[in-house]
Amino acid sequence: MRALIFAAVIALSGCSSMNPLNWLSPHKMEIQQGNYVTEDAVAKLKPGMTRSQVRFLLGSPLLADPFHANRWDYSYRDVKQGKLDKESNRLLTVYFNGDVLERVEGQAQPAERPALAASAPAQEVKP
Repeated sequence: MRALIFAAVIALSGCSSMNPLNWLSPHKMEIQQGNYVTEDAVAKLKPGMTRSQVRFLLGSPLLADPFHANRWDYSYRDVKQGKLDKESNRLLTVYFNGDVLERVEGQAQPAERPALAASAPAQEVKP
């Protein structure tokens, strides 16, 4: 009887979907690192804004290089199931001229919900 059970375990371990070693695996966490900056927040940036106004909209930068004092880098990475998600790996760079916003380069994260257009009329709710 033991030989039959042993033979069945050996036979099933050759099948990848039936392999008992694959039934238990360690939990792999989703790891988000950096600043999650959305396109909506970047759309609110205007040249001429001060550093404090940019910090209010985007948050504190992940990287503020002392050798490049006129540049802030907002980086974001997402690791799911132990693998880097290439689509969510983004870098947004904000350039200043002194204390004034000059330009923005890079990619922001898509908005979670589509924003309503400013020109769209408000809809009335009828009881």
